Amino acid sequence: MPELPEVESLARFLADHLAGRTVERVYPVAVHALKTYDPPVTALEGGAFEGVTRYGKLLDCQVGGLHLVLHLARAGWVRWSDKLPVVPPRPGKGPLALRVRLAGPDGAGFDVTEAGSQKHLAVYVVRDPREVPGVARLGPDPLSADFTPAAFRALLEGERRQIKGVLRDQGVLAGIGNAYSDEILHAARMSPFKLAAKLSEEEVDRLYAVIGTTLQEAVERSRGLALKDLKAEKKSGLRVHGRKGEPCPVCGDTIREVSFSDSALQYCPTCQTGGKPLADRRLSRLLK
Repeated sequence: MPELPEVESLARFLADHLAGRTVERVYPVAVHALKTYDPPVTALEGGAFEGVTRYGKLLDCQVGGLHLVLHLARAGWVRWSDKLPVVPPRPGKGPLALRVRLAGPDGAGFDVTEAGSQKHLAVYVVRDPREVPGVARLGPDPLSADFTPAAFRALLEGERRQIKGVLRDQGVLAGIGNAYSDEILHAARMSPFKLAAKLSEEEVDRLYAVIGTTLQEAVERSRGLALKDLKAEKKSGLRVHGRKGEPCPVCGDTIREVSFSDSALQYCPTCQTGGKPLADRRLSRLLK
């Protein structure tokens, strides 16, 4: 799933490549992905790109006073092409959901795609990005100047959930998902099941620090890469997430996993849980 660093890199790439360009045609291939109908997606045609920004894990392309907002969900992506096919795409069972062709002789543009059979990609065309429910409910951005240690402490105050779930809650912090919450907790040497309300002041400060460094380092690793290389860079840069059975790069212990119905987390027992494995069930506690 694209998270804050990947979407930030997407935004920077598209901002560079779309500057000064105008939309010639928009092809809504997967109609189920369209979540708004007024204005229609075709209202983008003839509009000039005014910028590309990010709201958490959502991408916002500003076009002629409108906003094309993309929620890439678990398997969505944006694919740039210096020359799109001349033949218009047809609706079908493939991954293509939306095509945007730019005006000009080069035929450049981009495709919005979604792999797999579970289709959760969402495309919005709105006059104000706050009309998008996923934007309206977002908590502070971890890379913004407003995300201070005091603000983070206030977010955790009275929070009775496990810290893993808190970090993934987009209403608490915008942009952190399953992968980077694993990475952050590993860097903080903290159990994913520790209750947020029971964190000491030192633990809160440590967690705050590694949130910033982990995300910023991931963004910097992606700087200048082509869109087709961003996913591979993310995978190669992860230390524990998706690396069940591999040695921890810090201590050498075996990375373990806890599976849930629709996701899984990875962690290092030595670095994060005092050497004790976590039981692999939904309401897991440390084994005794």
